[in-house]
Amino acid sequence: MDLQGKVALVTGGARRLGRAVALKLAEAGANIALHYYTSECEAVATAEEIRRRGVEVVLIQGNLANVAEAERVVAETASAWGRLDVLINNASVFFETPFGTVTEEQWNLLFDTNLKGPFFCAQRAAPEMRKSGGGAIVNFADTGIYIHWRGYLPYLMTKAAIAEMTYGLAKELAPEIRVNAVAPGPVLLPDGHTPEERERFARDTLLQRIGGENAIVDAVLYLVQADFVTGVILPVDGGQRWKRGG
Repeated sequence: MDLQGKVALVTGGARRLGRAVALKLAEAGANIALHYYTSECEAVATAEEIRRRGVEVVLIQGNLANVAEAERVVAETASAWGRLDVLINNASVFFETPFGTVTEEQWNLLFDTNLKGPFFCAQRAAPEMRKSGGGAIVNFADTGIYIHWRGYLPYLMTKAAIAEMTYGLAKELAPEIRVNAVAPGPVLLPDGHTPEERERFARDTLLQRIGGENAIVDAVLYLVQADFVTGVILPVDGGQRWKRGG
């Protein structure tokens, strides 16, 4: 896919990996619908950076855990330019939930945000993409689905379901729409990490280093542009799953 003049919706695009992906798609020539929920200041700053790349951008706020909100975010994207070509399902939440302490509220927040939101965004986006002649969806899974960390079971269940959703949507939406996913490993560490933690994460990979946000950005851009690739989960983890014996 040539991204020049295309329209891409990036959910959770205000900060961290979502921001990096949005900027890369803008550099490739795509107009960007930048979704955010609570990170308004970061979204405004990211939008300014996108404009400096010579493309258009609209900011769309919404709680994707709510189906009506997810559908509205997609509809507003398509309305802004009269088309939709790319959906990046990046928005998610991540927090520890040790087994035996999981609450219904935590469960619902994880599943509604990480799984329900991406599904209904994809379902609403598909007819808009078909109107534009086709498109590409890239979901965000997690390399943890291969190595199964302790203390994050509900989160990892949502990401395993994202992988299954990716396979299923690739069949449902072919041949006009390609659907793939990235599974990040240690590429962008949590805020406030220590040098010791960084070293530990690096040792946990075959490549003995942290990937950095560009590792994910390059993988997402490849999946968006690779016109003969669909139904793929692409681990971007420096071989962490094999170092762990996965």
